[in-house]
Amino acid sequence: MEIAISAAKGHLSALIKAAREGKQVLLTRHGRPVAEIRAIAPAMTAGERIKQMTQISHKAAAMAQDDVPATRAADFLYDDTGMPA
Repeated sequence: MEIAISAAKGHLSALIKAAREGKQVLLTRHGRPVAEIRAIAPAMTAGERIKQMTQISHKAAAMAQDDVPATRAADFLYDDTGMPA
């Protein structure tokens, strides 16, 4: 949905509602898009964050290599010239 900025001023609540419903809302000036109103993703709950952190922790533990000395642990981050891979 495209709407001129001048017309949008009186319909902001309806435009926000449309964006929250997943519709694309473009604000235009002289027929050219200049801004977009869009919904943002809701923040994770504390329980969701804990679950995600636990999954990451388990994945990291599974990837850990006990036979690599600490001085060489980050070598995979760099190529043979010492630049980031």
